[in-house]
Amino acid sequence: MSKKIHFVGIKGVGMTPLAILAKEAGFEVSGCDIDKTFITDEALDKSGIQPLIGFSKGHVKNIDLVITTSAHGGFDNEEVKTAKALGVKVLTQGQAVGAFMNGSLVARSDIEGISITGSHGKTTTTSIIATIFFQNNLDPSYVIGTSHIPTLPTPGHFGKGRHFIVEADEYATEPTYDKTPKFLWQKPKIAIITNIELDHPDIYNSEEAVVEAFFQFVKSFEHNGLLIAYGDDKNVDTLFKRYKGEVIRYGFSSRNDFFLKNVSVRDDHMFFWVETKSTSLGEFAIGVTGEHNALNALASIICSLQMGIGVENIRRSIRTFAGLKRRAEFIGKTDKGALVFDDYGHHPTEVKKTLLGFRKRFSKSKIVCIFQPHTYSRTKILFDQFIHSFSDADEVIITNIYASQREKPDSSVDSRSLAEALSKFHAQIMFLPELSDVVKYIGQKYYDSDWILLTMGAGDVYTIGKEVVTVKHE
Repeated sequence: MSKKIHFVGIKGVGMTPLAILAKEAGFEVSGCDIDKTFITDEALDKSGIQPLIGFSKGHVKNIDLVITTSAHGGFDNEEVKTAKALGVKVLTQGQAVGAFMNGSLVARSDIEGISITGSHGKTTTTSIIATIFFQNNLDPSYVIGTSHIPTLPTPGHFGKGRHFIVEADEYATEPTYDKTPKFLWQKPKIAIITNIELDHPDIYNSEEAVVEAFFQFVKSFEHNGLLIAYGDDKNVDTLFKRYKGEVIRYGFSSRNDFFLKNVSVRDDHMFFWVETKSTSLGEFAIGVTGEHNALNALASIICSLQMGIGVENIRRSIRTFAGLKRRAEFIGKTDKGALVFDDYGHHPTEVKKTLLGFRKRFSKSKIVCIFQPHTYSRTKILFDQFIHSFSDADEVIITNIYASQREKPDSSVDSRSLAEALSKFHAQIMFLPELSDVVKYIGQKYYDSDWILLTMGAGDVYTIGKEVVTVKHE
């Protein structure tokens, strides 16, 4: 078993929880990343992991295993190339998660994997399930792609229990050299599919190709695993026609095995009833809003039931869940009383559903959505979907595209063009290229307690939240 693990790009939201889990599993952990603030900095510091700054050949001396991100050059990163030249084993983040799940890195044979996949909702659903298991003294291991979950001690954990709860991502193992979908390295006992859409056009050339990748994932365990899937999704329905294993369907429609009724919001909680074809499980409450999160909660309830947790224990635990970092996260109030929130939503569907959730929760407020597009490829391929995603915002501010470390700039698409296209469907659209421009603009506007200010995007748009809260209006 490897003793010293070095993480290349340790501050990534997929890498940080894995590094924390590895340390808790007894490994000596080191890592490096660029000299920039990440949302994961606090989680790493809390776990006693201090990243090295920059990339250097010297970082991989006396290391037993290197785990690398697909960003920062992936396999072309100088540390990765040095490790390979030295004969040090190299795994990608996706491969490493699979190796922990199958027990090969920790010499355990009792692990039962629970994989949560889908184009949207993976992180929230994984967090809810881990919370339920954790609060019912099952001490699960988990890897959750964020920095902070209030109901859990850390975003990554190596537990003594047999359950290993992880997100399962359809992105490529290494986008240049190994396009194997990351989730194919996982062989779970239970898998959840929340939905299927085209979210990574830099890897998949069509939605059909995405569906095929998901089918290959579920096919790998169809004879000895259980699939829990959102039955009202057309692409998931396509997958069902080919899948031969055991499946539990959930959704809003009564044709599903489990379905939701009477979803409502009161104060800071969402309430919903869970029904089956033969009985009612009664009313549940959870501290997040939005019908998409009711679905995430329902998938978590089904999974927990399948693992033997009682209904009342699930009901008690799920009520405590109050969200996580960068998912409709409350940041604070401006000096004029406007509420400031932040959300990771970066796909048209996520934007639309998140704004709808805010519209229902704050029905009497006006909403300003400050959106930072994420990646040139996603903005370009999903351009026409984006322009129809902001109908529940009263004002929309578009900033420059946040380019991924994994892609090159594309001059054929830009945020100004997106803002111009949006203006044909929305009366209040503004293009402010830099985040500093947004902070200055808000300081000049009188957004009082009637307003909600919501930053959205998978880049660094979240960094302006605290500035917006502390800005003094002119």
